Amino acid sequence: DGGKRWPYYYVGLTRDEAKQCKLAYYATISFVDAQIGRILDTLEENNLMDNTIIVFWSDHGYFLGEKGLWYKRKAFERSARTPLIIAVPGTKKGQDCLKPVELIDMYPTIVDYAGYDVPQELEGFTLRPLLTNPQAKWDHPAITQVHHNAQQQGYSLRTEKWRYTEWNEGKAGKELYDHENDPEEKINLAQSPKYALLTAQLSKQLQIYSKTYVAEPSKTKKKPENKK
Repeated sequence: DGGKRWPYYYVGLTRDEAKQCKLAYYATISFVDAQIGRILDTLEENNLMDNTIIVFWSDHGYFLGEKGLWYKRKAFERSARTPLIIAVPGTKKGQDCLKPVELIDMYPTIVDYAGYDVPQELEGFTLRPLLTNPQAKWDHPAITQVHHNAQQQGYSLRTEKWRYTEWNEGKAGKELYDHENDPEEKINLAQSPKYALLTAQLSKQLQIYSKTYVAEPSKTKKKPENKK
């Protein structure tokens, strides 16, 4: 593709046509918003809001030219992050939680609120503590894997303050971003001597996941169990 990114790798694509790609993307978001509104209206009309758990999530994020990137499968926040809204009857409304969670946490959360014991072998965690108190202690990082092929793999660990990424177990590069001061991830701190100890600590923490996720051609290993 001559080093160009989507949508520009299409031969003859103009700037105006690239703008139309963005408009089409925004249009799909508006359409989905409208359908969600219809579902919520139906729940209200049938008096189901007080006994229905509502969970809204989506696929992961999308670059539309930011950082000169298009499309998905990036280890940056804009690509790895996904919206997640949960409404449980009886919990306080309109609360924001900034703790990093994962989509694999949704199933144990629903099992928990449905009144069942959460199976210990599940990889995720119930989000009940955070839905009760968004400031509750939460020590579970969110993990993102970007897999292009066996020789091009990235693993990213997101804590409340930091995003740390390794490519090919660090052999092809490392990235460290301070989300309190650099939410757009513009300054890579991984090579700074000031953050050498932190980088080593996060690398050790990430290796638990990256070494488990790396798959041989004919089999895939599971993420290690999270013990409660």
